[in-house]
Amino acid sequence: MRVVPLITAALVLAFLYLLVMQRDALMAFVGVEASPVETAPMGAAAAAPVEDALFTVVVERITERDLESAIVLRGRTAASRSVEVRAQTGGLVTSQPRPRGALVSAGEVLCQLDPGTRAAQMSEAQARLSEARARLSEAQINQTTATRLAEEGFRAQNTTATADAAVQAALAGVEAANAGVEAASTELDRLTIAAPFDGLLEVNSAEIGSLMQSGGLCATVIQLDPMLIVGYAAEAQIDRLADGALAGARLSNGREVQGRVTFLARASDPATRTFRVEVTVPNPDLEIRDGMSADILVAATATRGHLVPGSALTISDDGTLGLRLVDETNHTFFQPVTVLRDAPQGFWVSGLPAEADVVVVGQEYVTDGIEVRVSRRGED
Repeated sequence: MRVVPLITAALVLAFLYLLVMQRDALMAFVGVEASPVETAPMGAAAAAPVEDALFTVVVERITERDLESAIVLRGRTAASRSVEVRAQTGGLVTSQPRPRGALVSAGEVLCQLDPGTRAAQMSEAQARLSEARARLSEAQINQTTATRLAEEGFRAQNTTATADAAVQAALAGVEAANAGVEAASTELDRLTIAAPFDGLLEVNSAEIGSLMQSGGLCATVIQLDPMLIVGYAAEAQIDRLADGALAGARLSNGREVQGRVTFLARASDPATRTFRVEVTVPNPDLEIRDGMSADILVAATATRGHLVPGSALTISDDGTLGLRLVDETNHTFFQPVTVLRDAPQGFWVSGLPAEADVVVVGQEYVTDGIEVRVSRRGED
């Protein structure tokens, strides 16, 4: 009974020897040809696993091209001019108030103040001026007389000097009286508060009978024609805009207007790091209201860039935004980029060569200098 296991073990060992050491002879004996892979030399068989070990990435060749020559901003409408008209002197308001929304013209009276004692002060100043002029006339006559008598030898020279001094004193008196009249006249003029420009009243003017102090608010006047549309451009956008550029806007009520850029800020907003952009549009019918939301489209200077998928963007170890590219030897490297603006298909970026092989799938799993197997998007 012990002979059978020994025979079985011997047969198994013989079969394994033929299968491993005499594989080709065994295959020929049973009539099966060896495959090319099985008969390949050891060097080729060793190279196949190395090639299979390369990581596969998907690469897309992206070519530089012109961006759309327009920049979209989000903004609002604003009055082109707005001023709080305030009093320069105090007094009771004697004029009827103007209702808010009323149209006013430049120079139109908004508030009239009671002159009080100012009229009497004006009369006194004018009386002092008349008196000073009379004294000047008298002094000039005395000067002329003294000069003639001195020339004929009937009066001493010191008398002439005295007459000259009297004339100078009278001239000083006239100038002082003139100053008093001008001051009184200016004070009377301040009693009338007028609109500085054509516009409309944002709030009611001061009520009749109210006491207005110096610096008190009479009315607020705004100018809506032309109208400003104010937006804010990012740092990457502001250099592409220029004064006088054509611009259009769609307001929140659906109305579309056109105008031109009239102001580009040189300093950014400290909070948002954006730059103020003002577009001036006509508003003759005053239908555009202050504070309406608006989508602004501004013609921009031409620039070139690459449109890359948003998923392809990656960040280096030091926090730099960029893309992973492959060179002609299929080795990866990192390329920093600057985002110009977003688009439905991804992002417009600058900083790449004219034609770039961008890794669009697998860029997060490789590092610089790694050889990869390249599978090109769009190629069979």
